[in-house]
Amino acid sequence: MLRYGIIGCGMMGQEHLRNIALLDNASVAAIFEPDSAMRAAASAMVPGARMVGSVAEVLADPQVNCLLIASPNHLHLGQLEEIARIRPLTTLCEKPLFTDPADAPRLAALRANYPAPIWVAMEYRYMPPVAHLLREAEAATGGVKMLTIREHRFPFLQKVGHWNRFNRNSGGTLVEKCCHFFDLMRLVAGCNPVRVMASAGQAVNHLDEVYDGERSDIWDHGYVIVDFASGMRAMLELCMFAEGSRYQEEISAVGAKGKIECLVPGPGRFWPRHLGPAPVPKVILSPRHPAGPIELEIPVDPALLAAGDHNGSTFYQHQGFQRTATGLQRPEVSLEDGWWAAAIGQAAQQSAATGQAVTLHPL
Repeated sequence: MLRYGIIGCGMMGQEHLRNIALLDNASVAAIFEPDSAMRAAASAMVPGARMVGSVAEVLADPQVNCLLIASPNHLHLGQLEEIARIRPLTTLCEKPLFTDPADAPRLAALRANYPAPIWVAMEYRYMPPVAHLLREAEAATGGVKMLTIREHRFPFLQKVGHWNRFNRNSGGTLVEKCCHFFDLMRLVAGCNPVRVMASAGQAVNHLDEVYDGERSDIWDHGYVIVDFASGMRAMLELCMFAEGSRYQEEISAVGAKGKIECLVPGPGRFWPRHLGPAPVPKVILSPRHPAGPIELEIPVDPALLAAGDHNGSTFYQHQGFQRTATGLQRPEVSLEDGWWAAAIGQAAQQSAATGQAVTLHPL
């Protein structure tokens, strides 16, 4: 029986609560959430959980036997270090692992010394249409040479204390929002990146937002090109003022044999009701011989769609984490994977700020 201790229970933490409730043999024992409104919402969702006042109090609860970290980005690494000092348990930590490139040595030390599994939350791997593309990409393409990810979506949502409006808290848009996509790129490539080039900025969103006398500096669009050691090239196109799109994510992988694409709609709660039912995810196979696309619908269980904004992926991720916490498998998204996802985003932030390509090196 998994008995979660939850650290941070805002919007994403509450999505985790809804999905934990769908698991067999899992419950929430303790929650640390400092914001009163979010704490009240979480308490209403899991009235049997103890609401506590610190990370240390979560760890002191003898019922807790695994952890979920869903706090603001800039708190993740420090909280992992605190857990390591007090009571290192199997942990699911939301992305990104860290926000400041200068903190990479701290992450390296954690990776070398933490005695229990840590799974980094990368929900996009587990979206059914994306998972289908990942499984079939090699066979469909004969080896991916070009990978393109386009996300056209809504602006950043309001978060507690407006923490996501500032680069120093989030790591920057290309870390906070896009580390998911850099993780997918590296997963498809099967090797590490060597160079990152980016152009990005703030064009439409948050231009007039000022908090405590400080203007928001978060970017809302950009392009990123990543070269991999294998020779695979990948590109990300991000636009966060395109919520009128039918599909939120469009991913295409191309090789000598053909192309495979997936089309992923955004959260159902944002789909305009006057347009009828929300779009169904699709995968499209386009072989070169014989030429011609083949479309497959990849529907998602409505109960999973209702439990969150990530096309059911949070539930599937927790199923894998449950197997890890009970000793049946290793984490599918390791600390090394989490480090690379954040490091590529940090390199992209640097490249866009300086106009120079950035060379990447292993942790």
